[in-house]
Amino acid sequence: MRVVFKETMVSPGFNIKAGEAEHPTLIEAGCSNCKVRGLCLPKNLSSVDLERINHLVVERRKVKRGQMLVCRGEEFVNLYAIRAGVFKTSVNGENGREQVGGFQVAGEYLGLDGIADEQHHCNTVALEDAEVCVIPFRQLEARARSMPVLQHHLYKILSQELVHKRGVMMLIGSMRAEERLASFLLNLTKRMSARGGSPSELVLRMTRHDIGSFLCIKLETVSRAFSKFASLGILEVKLRHVRILDVAALHRTVHSAPSPLLISTSDPLPIVASVSQSGAWQPQSAVFC
Repeated sequence: MRVVFKETMVSPGFNIKAGEAEHPTLIEAGCSNCKVRGLCLPKNLSSVDLERINHLVVERRKVKRGQMLVCRGEEFVNLYAIRAGVFKTSVNGENGREQVGGFQVAGEYLGLDGIADEQHHCNTVALEDAEVCVIPFRQLEARARSMPVLQHHLYKILSQELVHKRGVMMLIGSMRAEERLASFLLNLTKRMSARGGSPSELVLRMTRHDIGSFLCIKLETVSRAFSKFASLGILEVKLRHVRILDVAALHRTVHSAPSPLLISTSDPLPIVASVSQSGAWQPQSAVFC
């Protein structure tokens, strides 16, 4: 078992790809004493297996708020397990407009989008000061071949990613604005609670604009939805601090049929695919990272 406390500063320009301005600080560390290892590693590992996995973590990086961890177009080399903090993945369209694909928290992985063709397809930026564990994918892949428990865990992570993406597509394709926001808040609260956070209070590290981009609704609609929930006594909102006062009401909003209480909005539902005159599916610009 190894526990290393020494920080190693890395000079600017290290491993710079696709316009990355500066590489985050590196800290050498392993998994043995990590508080969130139960979220990103297989459960009930033996001490021997834990030590074998421990050596897969070649470093731990500190990433400052607003700093880019991965750039779109960068060569895929590593997976990143979030040790602390919140990240945002996004892409920029041809018009330069950012489309947020997701928000990732401690215990979740970044970089999975690069496995398919060894190139990252999303920009990944820290929304607060954060730390990630750097895991070279080729070493992880090789180790998994000799560790069925690890191989199964990798399959599970990839499957969960597919389920999540399908859930997001269904959310934005079939729900109205308030339902989308309620679902987003419930999901985020559940994830943060599993990491030791409050089951009813959140500090939103992402902006209202980011939330609107992710849910495919306008910024003004996001603000109106928060105000409506507050006026109904469902939420208490103070800047980025959100306190859920009535969880059951949020659940009812997600599963309710359209009613006069729902905010009227002209926001178009995002088109994930359309059918051409020839009957072929034509993918559109909706991207989820």
